[in-house]
Amino acid sequence: MGPAVASEAMSTPILVAVAWPYASGSRHLGHLAGAYLPADVFARYQRLAGNRVLMVSGSDVHGTPITVRADAEGVTPADIVDRYHAEFVSDWDRLGISWDLYTSTGTQNHAEVTHDIFLRLLQNGHIDKRSSEQYFDLEADRFLPDRYIEGTCPHCDYSEARGDQCEDCGRTLDPEELIDPRSKITGSEPILRQTEHFFLRLSDFESDLSEWLDAREGWRPHVLNFSKGWIEDGLQDRAITRDLEWGVDVPVDDLGPGKRIYVWFEAVIGYLSASKEWATNRGEPDAWRDWWENDGARSVYFIGKDNIPFHTIIWPGMLLGYGGLSLPTDVPANNYVTFSGGKASASRGVGLTIGEGLAMFEADAIRYALAASFPEQSDADLSVEEIARRVNEELVATWGNLVNRVLSMVHRTCGGEVPSADGRSEDDLAVLAAVDEAIERVGEQIDRVELRAGIRTGIEAAAAVNVYLNATEPWKLAKSDPERAGVVLGTALAAVAGVRVALSPYLPFSTVLLDGVFGEVAGWARVEPVPGTPVDKPTPMFAKVDLAELMGVEPGGEG
Repeated sequence: MGPAVASEAMSTPILVAVAWPYASGSRHLGHLAGAYLPADVFARYQRLAGNRVLMVSGSDVHGTPITVRADAEGVTPADIVDRYHAEFVSDWDRLGISWDLYTSTGTQNHAEVTHDIFLRLLQNGHIDKRSSEQYFDLEADRFLPDRYIEGTCPHCDYSEARGDQCEDCGRTLDPEELIDPRSKITGSEPILRQTEHFFLRLSDFESDLSEWLDAREGWRPHVLNFSKGWIEDGLQDRAITRDLEWGVDVPVDDLGPGKRIYVWFEAVIGYLSASKEWATNRGEPDAWRDWWENDGARSVYFIGKDNIPFHTIIWPGMLLGYGGLSLPTDVPANNYVTFSGGKASASRGVGLTIGEGLAMFEADAIRYALAASFPEQSDADLSVEEIARRVNEELVATWGNLVNRVLSMVHRTCGGEVPSADGRSEDDLAVLAAVDEAIERVGEQIDRVELRAGIRTGIEAAAAVNVYLNATEPWKLAKSDPERAGVVLGTALAAVAGVRVALSPYLPFSTVLLDGVFGEVAGWARVEPVPGTPVDKPTPMFAKVDLAELMGVEPGGEG
């Protein structure tokens, strides 16, 4: 079979828009499983299927978590941003995340695109100026952005809720809703004081957003239900500026000095500004339009559950108010990842950071274990022990073992080269048909963002090839019927080549290790290995995890 690659004219432009991480601290495996790895698996498949993918994101450098951390460490926000942006870029590289552009909200381009969106919404009457009350810290003599305020959540009684969101129940908050609010700067109780700000008139879009959400098909139920709940409660106009010194400046001077555009408004604009930056970098400044002004394009937003309303209500509202830009095609938000029973959280130090995970496990091992546990429909629990179990019992024992045993037998019994597989039997053709069917099914599952099911289908295909080998016993045929042994092993190699395609979006590093035998994976179809291609004695693709060594525990002892 030849590569299944669509022509440029037949291919679909697909925007893969990925959550922008705050450059305020290390990201953990929960973030990776929630947004970044799912996006990469999806993008890698779509490229192999022949579609034109634009996968963008960047570091959110203006969030108040950054200024909170800078204050705590006695450094500037820029120091914090530079540290963690560099760490993120390194993490993505080590994990094989295949960005078309990973940038930041600190660029001049992002500021210009933010200003354009702001001014158009202002011109169209969807932004207005209002006086409102905002918390003020008398001891610090300053207004407090939302994340500088903590208190008790009015919905779940969590005592460390932030002024913008409760990390425990995930509800979006306004600071005034907190019970017993306190300043993160001084610990004192802030007072409300009048200040003037610009507001986004979200209420203008309530009817249009309701109609749009009602027309969504194939969206995850928890995403639709959460979003429709916001509409049913009535959309509230929200302030989009704050009394800050760190952030994108306001493009009009009506408010006077000391104001900045608030992060929740400008961060989502990053998907558009990054697309424009990518186009400019290519020397084709209008190329972004094919993803943003094209009715035939798709835009899929990969985020965590706590970011749903920003991507299904606020950003679509902003796009409607601006006019002429495509709304999200899908927002397959993942649920939360817990780590050994506790919700993974960078701010609370729960769960492994990406760097800690990569120090323990190979990149493809982490990618496999997380993909097999993606929290697509419900929360998922991770632990070092569970990652190790999946790697050893599934990745190594099923896929790694299959590749090793087939290549070893071919090297040993077929003169160290791919044999001809002419004269295949019905059983031989049946296993190849099963693998081809699995490739097609995995593609369909990934396209529907059922990524957890996709990797399971791929591993089941590998298990089916192992069953075929056990039934045909080529190691015995090598002595009794060498010609038949060659056909069986040639068939097994072709099946391995197909399973490799199905797993390639999930396991990029081990996929390329087999390029010498099978060639590069260049399309979403199985390609027959070329007879006569050298097959060297293989080395294991994956290392088996020694959990006792990993955990620093001697067998039978204590760490």
